[in-house]
Amino acid sequence: MVFLNKLLIQLIVFMFAFNTGALALIPPPGPKTDSTGVEGTIQGNPPSQAATIDVPKTGQTFAELPITVSGLCPNKTLVEISKNNVFAGSIDCINGSYKLLIDLFDGRNDLVAKVYDNLNQSGPDSNTVTVTFSSPLDSSGPRILLTTQYAKRGADPGTILNWPITLSGGTGPFAINVDWGDKTDPDLISQQIPGDINLQHTYAQAGIYKVTIKVSDANGNSAFLQLVGIGNGKIQQHTQAVQGIISSEKTKVLWWPMGVLFALSIAAYWLGQKHQLEAIRRRLRKGEEPFK
Repeated sequence: MVFLNKLLIQLIVFMFAFNTGALALIPPPGPKTDSTGVEGTIQGNPPSQAATIDVPKTGQTFAELPITVSGLCPNKTLVEISKNNVFAGSIDCINGSYKLLIDLFDGRNDLVAKVYDNLNQSGPDSNTVTVTFSSPLDSSGPRILLTTQYAKRGADPGTILNWPITLSGGTGPFAINVDWGDKTDPDLISQQIPGDINLQHTYAQAGIYKVTIKVSDANGNSAFLQLVGIGNGKIQQHTQAVQGIISSEKTKVLWWPMGVLFALSIAAYWLGQKHQLEAIRRRLRKGEEPFK
């Protein structure tokens, strides 16, 4: 019986130590509202790895737009594609790869991908892929072109995001379709002549969105531009999911050791009672007093 009591005490000490150590794995709560913190940005090295262009292949010829460009990239960087040294579109690198739609100039197009980190530091250029576009439509004058100075642009949720773009070439009037990537209805804009256009949108919540712009002119020629829109702030769905995981893990840490300890306590008590009854029976068989 003394041995069982010692065993039970050792189990209690072990469970307490395990529970305390497990609690240390749970992230501490955030700063209180009356606390003071310091936040800053540490300059790091620019990306050392270049993106690749795996699709399309050099030598391909296209007659329809847009085309798909895809390849590998350093994770969590912004990938920008250029055609003949003119910005053609951008997308975030996710899980080490990217894929986006671009349009082309008539004739030869030299495609290059470049990556940027969160500090807008650029990495090395990718391999150059040379393709050709031969439009089946008749057109007079320069081909229609969409471009912008901003590959990525953001605003706080509930505030207006302004995005200036430049429309050149083509024959007016122009029909502009802007899909902001947040499942709202696309914006439909009519533009009579080429020039600068200020696109506006309000994101309802924080997030990273794929913005797709398409413009068609009077001759049926089209231009495409894919960009990265940002709703500033923490993504709420992700934050709630993380909090749910932490809460669930905390419940497991706090309660399952106690359940095991309770079961072991019952077992130890039952074994102790059985041991005591056996001792009483032995004394009775020997003619001794049952309790001493």
